[in-house]
Amino acid sequence: MFRNRGQWGLGRLAATLGLSMLLGLGAQAGTPDLDDEEEVEAFVDGVVKPLMQKEHSPSGIVAVMKDDKIIFQKGYGYIDVEKRIPVDAETSMFRPGSISKLFTWVSVMQLAEQGKLDIDTDVNEYVTQFKIEDTFPGKPITLRHILTHTPGFEDGALGYLIINDVDRIMPLAEALEKYQPERVVEPGTRVAYSNWATALAGLIVANVSGEDFNTYVDNHIFKPLGMTHSTFREPLPAELEPFMAKAYTYGAGKYKETPYEIITNFGPAGAAAVSAPDMAKFARALLNGGEYDGVRILKEETLNQMLNEGFSHDPRARGTGLGFLKRDFGGPEFENFGHDGGTTIFISHFGLSIPNDFMLFSSFSGPGAGPVHQAFVENFYDEFFPQDLPYIEPSADFQSRGQKYAGTYVSSRNSHTKVESILRGLGSVNVAVMPDNTLMIGETRYVEVGDNVFRQVDDNDQVIFQENEAGEITGYVLDGMGVMQFYPAKFYETKGYISTVLGLSLLVFVGVFVRLALQWARFRACEGQAKNAYRATLVVAGANILFFVFIGITLMGGMQQLFYSIPGTLKFAFVFPIVALLATLYHLYTTFLVWRDGLFEGVWPRIRHSLVAFFAVLMIAFYHTWNLIGFNYFA
Repeated sequence: MFRNRGQWGLGRLAATLGLSMLLGLGAQAGTPDLDDEEEVEAFVDGVVKPLMQKEHSPSGIVAVMKDDKIIFQKGYGYIDVEKRIPVDAETSMFRPGSISKLFTWVSVMQLAEQGKLDIDTDVNEYVTQFKIEDTFPGKPITLRHILTHTPGFEDGALGYLIINDVDRIMPLAEALEKYQPERVVEPGTRVAYSNWATALAGLIVANVSGEDFNTYVDNHIFKPLGMTHSTFREPLPAELEPFMAKAYTYGAGKYKETPYEIITNFGPAGAAAVSAPDMAKFARALLNGGEYDGVRILKEETLNQMLNEGFSHDPRARGTGLGFLKRDFGGPEFENFGHDGGTTIFISHFGLSIPNDFMLFSSFSGPGAGPVHQAFVENFYDEFFPQDLPYIEPSADFQSRGQKYAGTYVSSRNSHTKVESILRGLGSVNVAVMPDNTLMIGETRYVEVGDNVFRQVDDNDQVIFQENEAGEITGYVLDGMGVMQFYPAKFYETKGYISTVLGLSLLVFVGVFVRLALQWARFRACEGQAKNAYRATLVVAGANILFFVFIGITLMGGMQQLFYSIPGTLKFAFVFPIVALLATLYHLYTTFLVWRDGLFEGVWPRIRHSLVAFFAVLMIAFYHTWNLIGFNYFA
């Protein structure tokens, strides 16, 4: 639900694993034969096995289908590490995360083609339990917006999206009402991935069909296609438990089992558990115009609508279909579509190509799932569907022309009203023009290949910038990653500003206590208003320092736990910005007294006191900007 494909070129994979020789031999021999099971197995084994061991991924599955035939299907590792039960490629089940959304989109379009709902109607017409806030009057959200991830909601996950306690399970409508996010942009104007909106689509399916969402998917997708090892139900039904790959963390040299992740409060967005053969059946239906083995789950024209309609910020960028994500794997002619998905434990890929009658499904678990997934997926396509990578000489005049792209950008997929909003600034991306006339975006170098279009120097990945009529850059998108746009950041949203403010402020506040230790006798000798002013300085400094101390303690427990619930240490941490605010107000009053009444001996102590006041105010502005004053999270 959270992770998408990263960039991991052949060179990085070889450097990581020492596979240069293996990959080099493949290149010398020409494109390997995808129809040759042994050749496919040799490649997959060579990438997956060493990475799973190195990165601590206890289980994985890979399935390759072409021309309606399973070319390769193999399990790796163990679904139960303690009992040494190996992954069974035929029956073992994995959590596909956001790939689950495809079943939700198919469900929506099934009802649409039956005339039971209209994807261009205000969703409030179908939601009976509560209503979407009318933030932009006259601009209702439709299912088309939801299918294309353009409803305009902020994103969020902290403490509620995925949980590990079955006692916190609640009805879908109740969860959606309780955790309704703010609308931050008009619908249809900016793409921003939304798990909440997808779950809302699932609720609409239930309301319109008269069946709860899980039952609907069972009756209209899983059972018709013979997907016997697939379910959205949580906790996992008892009859399927023996087939499920268990969830593990890794530490102190061994795996530790963790509870089955609960996503059912937003189930349509990512609660499925599936097997590889079942995903192959689903793929066959999608590759065959909506039909598999005499069973039709979608009309062919409906499937074509899902593929050909959609949203992109630039016609040159592969964005979203109606639900499906259009990917850049395999090149333009490959026409890759599908979805990736991740929970806190599993990361999966589901890629399809109608022109090639092809499917690739993979899923890996554990703390090492990310590196295995990234390395395997991109290198599989590079190996079996290679693209030419011609050298492009950077334009000699780009140094002067390229400055309009330079700056800092933030992702549209972010929170704006909750404590998570700080991630918007911490995740900002710097763009700079380099001396060799290339463009550095983050840590990746790009070369200009067209009007506002750039290609990665050592790969075919492309970035397309958007420009308004005045010639100003309004954002950029990654080709084949159509679930977010990056737009210019305000100065306070940049990592440079954030790190400078925090660094200098904490330096001043720590200095307060260092000076206290060195001049303890002088502090004790202070009296009256002067001592009150000094105490105000201590409270301001202490409150700010303690906030970050408790944030640090929370993060030491790992990010994974933050998805499941809000730890007590984090809740306690948010007491201190409130204390800091009150202390800062009093400190400003004492600063006035310091100068009016000549408190302290000499000008320099008064300047020091004022300096603390300045940084105290700066920190309050920081807390306010990022919603850190108060308890701005979903309980």
